[in-house]
Amino acid sequence: MKLRTLQYVIPSIAASDGAGVRLRRSIGSRQGMYLDPFLMLDEFYSDDPRDYIAGFPEHPHRGFETVTYMLEGHMEHRDRLGNVGELGPGDVQWMTAARGIIHSEMPKQERGRMHGFQLWINLPAREKMKPAAYRDIPAAQVPAVTLSGGAELRLIAGVLELDGRRIEAPVQGGSTDPLYVDLRLPAGSCFEAPLPAAYASFVYLYQGEARVADAPASLPNRAAGVLGEGDAVRFTAGSTGARLLWLAARPLREPVVQYGPFVMNTREEIEQAIDDYRSGRFAA
Repeated sequence: MKLRTLQYVIPSIAASDGAGVRLRRSIGSRQGMYLDPFLMLDEFYSDDPRDYIAGFPEHPHRGFETVTYMLEGHMEHRDRLGNVGELGPGDVQWMTAARGIIHSEMPKQERGRMHGFQLWINLPAREKMKPAAYRDIPAAQVPAVTLSGGAELRLIAGVLELDGRRIEAPVQGGSTDPLYVDLRLPAGSCFEAPLPAAYASFVYLYQGEARVADAPASLPNRAAGVLGEGDAVRFTAGSTGARLLWLAARPLREPVVQYGPFVMNTREEIEQAIDDYRSGRFAA
C-alpha cells in the first residue's frame, strides 16, 4: 500500500457568480486550473441573505456534469426540459448538461444560513452531445455510515469497501467513475481507504484541522489539496476535528476548451455552442 501525499494546493478565491452570489472557488479559480476530470469546485456559505438571495437565474451549460450538494438552506432548480427540484440539507442534484441545458437555481429562503457546494465534472468527447439528463437525490438516499474509528461519512458517488462492508452511493460508474465523499472526523481520529492508483484525487477541508498521510502540517482551510500517486489515502483530524470533501475520478486525458458555461474539446465546438445558444437551437 502506498499512501497518497499532498502534492500541491489550489487556494480558494472569493468570487461572485449568477446574479451576485458570493462564494469561494478553488478548482477552476483560474483558466486551466483544474484537475482532470474535475473542472470546478465552488463553496457557497453565508448567513447574510444579500450574499445569496439573487441566486442563479436562467443560464446555459454544455459539455459536462454539475453536482450540487447542500448542507444548509434551500434552493430550487428549474430547467427548460421541465425538471423542477428543491434541494434541502443533505440533498444532491446531479445534472448532466451534455449537449445543452438551460436552467436556474434560486434560493427558497429569505433569511438564514445557505451552505453548499457545486462541482463540475467533465464529460468525454463522445458524450458531450448526448441528451441532457437531471436527477434529484434526496438526503435519505445518500448512505450515511459511522466507521469503527469514529469517522462519519456520506457517500454521494462511487463505491467504498471499508470496515469489511461495501458502501454504495446512488451514483456509480460512468466514464469518469467519480467518488464523492463528505467526511466528518472526530478530534484525533484517522480515516484510511483504498483508491485506484490511476485516479486523480483531491481533498477540500471546510471545517477544523486535518493532515494528509504523515504530513506534519494541517491542510489549508478552504483550499483544494491535490493528492499525489498511490493506492490509498489517510486523513487525520486535529484537536478540533474536521469536515472535508474527498473526491476522486478517472481522468479523461482529452483537450479542454472552456468558454464560461461551455466546455468542449476544440475552439470550433465552443463557437458552435455559442451559435446554437444565441440562435435558439441550444436546448429545449
